[in-house]
Formats: sequence, C-alpha cells, structure tokens
Amino acid sequence: MDPVRVLIAFYSRNGNTAQLAEAVAEGARSEGATVLLRRVDEFLGDAVIAGVPGWAENRARLKESYPAPTAADAEAADAIVFGTPTRFGNASAELKSYIDSLGGLWAKGALSGKVGSAFVSTSSLHGGNETTILTLYVPMAHFGMIIVPPGYDVQETFQAGSPYGATSVSANADRPPTEGDLAVARHQGAKVARVAKALKAS
Repeated sequence: MDPVRVLIAFYSRNGNTAQLAEAVAEGARSEGATVLLRRVDEFLGDAVIAGVPGWAENRARLKESYPAPTAADAEAADAIVFGTPTRFGNASAELKSYIDSLGGLWAKGALSGKVGSAFVSTSSLHGGNETTILTLYVPMAHFGMIIVPPGYDVQETFQAGSPYGATSVSANADRPPTEGDLAVARHQGAKVARVAKALKAS
C-alpha cells in the first residue's frame, strides 16, 4: 500500500501557527505518511501589510518556505489538517478562503471519507482556540470528512493544547509554542496518519 498522504493547509502570519504545523507534520511522518505543508497566502493589499511592523518580512519568509495549497492538493490527500490563528473566535479569512475554494470538490463528493482535523493558535489566553477548532469542524462535516481530534490520549493534553486539536497562545507573537503544545501537535499528526492508514487499508 502506498503511504498515506496528509495535507496540512494552514495560515500563519508571524510563524507560531507554522511551528504547530511543522509538529503536526513530524507526527504524521513518524507513522510513515507523506506530508504536504501548504500555507495560504494573504489577499490583503501590500499597503495594508506594510502598515503592520514585521508583517511584510514574515510574509516573505513564510512564502519562501511554504507554497500555497491548491484544490488538487486536497483531492489527492487521504487526510487534511487545517491550521489557523484565531480571528475573534473564528478561523482567519485566509484559511477560510481556501476552504471556500473547495466547493467544486464538495459538489462531486471528492472529500467525503477523508480524515479531517484542525489546530489553532491565538494571541491571548481564552482567545478562541477551542471555538475556532469547533467552527472548522463544520465545513469538514459538509465535506463528509471523518473528524479525528487528538483527545486526551497523551499526558501533555492535560497541560497544553486541547482534546479538540493542538493549540498555542502566543501573547502577541512574543511566546512560541511550548514543548507541551508541540507534543500535542505531534500526537495529533500521528493519530491522523494512523486513522487515514487504517481507512486506506480497508
């Protein structure tokens, strides 16, 4: 059997969500999965981005490291993990724009039966991590995906992350994900890959 293919489609503005994405990828690869790490690009104008200190530099750095996801990436994947910073308790417009672009795949049922999962980061404590993950589960249900959360399978979840998906709190980008945050993310990636492998084998 060919290795399962895991697409990690995320948006990251400062790099914290990208660090979680890398940990999810590490976990998936530990189970033998082939991983595509894809970052959705901004669609705001350059003038807006230039008006926020550091944004343009971070965008250039992240664009160089991660190509943008395509509908073909989603169709070819056995599992899709969405990642985003929170925006008022919801997903970023950037990630939502990618999800919205998958309507053609939804129409032909091409995402039905794939594994789905989500991870998020937020700037402040209680800033909407769990609500954002739960909101991302809604389009997954419309797509017919099989939602796989990390649960409390690893001890780190009792101190970091959440049973719904890996999370982190950046404190306005001053604090990177903790080792506990990354451990939950790695577990999530591994679990997604294991479930996708079992489904593919069946």
